[in-house]
Amino acid sequence: MGEKVSVFRREHFNAAHRLFNPDWTDAVNTQVFGKCSLPHYHGHNYELEVRVTGEVDPRTGFVMDMKVLSDIIQEEVHARFDHRNLNLDTTEFRTLNPTAENIAIVIYRLLRPRIDAALDLQLRLYETPRNYVEYPVG
Repeated sequence: MGEKVSVFRREHFNAAHRLFNPDWTDAVNTQVFGKCSLPHYHGHNYELEVRVTGEVDPRTGFVMDMKVLSDIIQEEVHARFDHRNLNLDTTEFRTLNPTAENIAIVIYRLLRPRIDAALDLQLRLYETPRNYVEYPVG
C-alpha cells in the first residue's frame, strides 16, 4: 500500500441568496436569519476548496490530475451557481434553504460521482473570509 497524499483545488463563484423558511412569518425569519433574510437577497463571493486524498498513482505521480478536478468543479459548480440567485435560478435550492451548510452538501453530492470512489473527497466552502463550513466531517 502506498502513501496517502491530499491535493487541494480552490475555485471561486459569486451567488446571491436569501435565508428564509416559508413556514415562518417574516418576523421569525428576521429573528433567526437577521439581515440574511431580507426579501431582496444578498450576495457572497464564495471560495470553494476541494480536497482529494488517496494514494499517488505510480504512473503519473498524481493523486488526481488537478486540471481534471478543476474542469469537474467548473462543470458541476461554477456553471450551475456562478452569478445566480440560488433561491430563484437553481433547482437545487428551490425548496432547500441555501445556507452555507446546505450549499456544501449539494456541491459534495454533485462532485462525488465524478471523482474516483477510491479517493476521499472533502470540501471547505468559505461564505466570507471568516465563515466557512466543511463537508463531510471526520
